[in-house]
Amino acid sequence: MDVRTDLDLAAVRAFVAAVDEGQFGFAGDLLEISQQAVSKRIAKLETHLGTALFERLPGGIALTAAGRRLLPHARSLLAIAEEAAVAVRGDAGPLRVAVLGERDVAMQSMRFYLDRSPGAEIDIVLSNAFDTSRDALMSGRADAAFARNHGGPRRLPGHIAAVPAYLEPLHLVVGRDHPLSGRSAVSVGELRAFTVWVPGARVPSEWADFYRDLNAHTGITIDTDKRRADDAPSGVEAMFDRIAGSPTLATFSGEGFHNPWHPHVRRVPIVDPTPAYPHALLWDSTNTHPGLPGLISHVRGNYNSDVARDCWFPEADRALFL
Repeated sequence: MDVRTDLDLAAVRAFVAAVDEGQFGFAGDLLEISQQAVSKRIAKLETHLGTALFERLPGGIALTAAGRRLLPHARSLLAIAEEAAVAVRGDAGPLRVAVLGERDVAMQSMRFYLDRSPGAEIDIVLSNAFDTSRDALMSGRADAAFARNHGGPRRLPGHIAAVPAYLEPLHLVVGRDHPLSGRSAVSVGELRAFTVWVPGARVPSEWADFYRDLNAHTGITIDTDKRRADDAPSGVEAMFDRIAGSPTLATFSGEGFHNPWHPHVRRVPIVDPTPAYPHALLWDSTNTHPGLPGLISHVRGNYNSDVARDCWFPEADRALFL
């Protein structure tokens, strides 16, 4: 039997649902089948592949190494199957647009677009540091994605098109007892005397490459160590609590990022030059979804190119953003 061509899509769908829901029972609720049916489908898939995909734990399930390797391909298979069904039906369905998270500037951009495009049918695909917007696009889970078109562990293929979306100036975020608190601005030269904490950049990614380039160009020390203390924070709110209570910790935040409010946190603009993160809109140039041209036109027409002159961003992005 050839496992490359004879996978059961129902079993693959049960596998992905179990990953997303964290338990076979919840996956059954999502698929509107019983927990036993989910378990049987996954057991069939495991038998077919000749390996276990999950570790069964008292509190739920966890992927094995084989399961982690299968997951991106399983998502791609389901996306391709959906695209085939859509092509036959002649109904494109909602345009799926991937953004990094609800606080990200891309989400603010999409809300702006939807408020002014009442007829647009769009589903927002939320991603994260480990399953990024670019991953969603490349796996077929999204028709378009807000992301950098350079950097990261994988090079984008030639059929991925891009337009500049937003140059996002970075601010320094500090607590009220930090030496730079209360400043109207801080220069890049002054920042060389401080360490800036960016734990999210420890994961190989497009933004990790951005901060590596920022360090190489400016000499600003970027600390990506999440284990700065035994109570290292988890989540933006916890991280801001740590920043607020520290006289030494500092981090970066994009101008358009929706930060949690804290009475002891201060945002300080960075100048001479202003580092800016280059957000692009990416899509597969072979995708014929009727909702794509309108979104592409909107993003291209609203790119804030006027700020580029005073900003630093990586050389690899300059051809698209200048």
